[in-house]
Amino acid sequence: MTDTLAAAVRESLHDHPFLHTALRAGVVNHAAAARFLGLDAEAEVDAAATALRRHADALDGYGTESRDARVAMESRLGRVEAAEDALLAVNGTGFAPGEGSLTGVLATGDVDATALGAVLGRLGVADVAVEAAGVAGDALLVVVGRRDGPDAVRAVEAALDGVPA
Repeated sequence: MTDTLAAAVRESLHDHPFLHTALRAGVVNHAAAARFLGLDAEAEVDAAATALRRHADALDGYGTESRDARVAMESRLGRVEAAEDALLAVNGTGFAPGEGSLTGVLATGDVDATALGAVLGRLGVADVAVEAAGVAGDALLVVVGRRDGPDAVRAVEAALDGVPA
């Protein structure tokens, strides 16, 4: 295998972070992953699979940790111009309690951007559309449709029980 192909395989992991996570977790069929990366010639697939296997062996194993956070649902959120009472504001648009039709799921405690990533991934798998999301300090908020509120609460709680470490 050439160093160029091995380097190209490692570089392609930057374009597919889920594959990097799966390699860390040890749940990848290396030949199928090589084909996913667009390699068709069997010699290239074999060489890329070897490169993926070696790269996976050098990675730290995948682990998770539970985060200590309180999760609450905030009903009737509405879209407002960024205001002091907004739970989340980005570039002049905010979400605040009032007469809106959205629901916010607010987690306070041991949260950060990694926890938000886990939450968004879990919500995506649960087919819950996210209107907005953010994390700052010890608070994490996701804004979803009113009917998705209960499912979102369960997804956020489950995600915080298994944040990648």
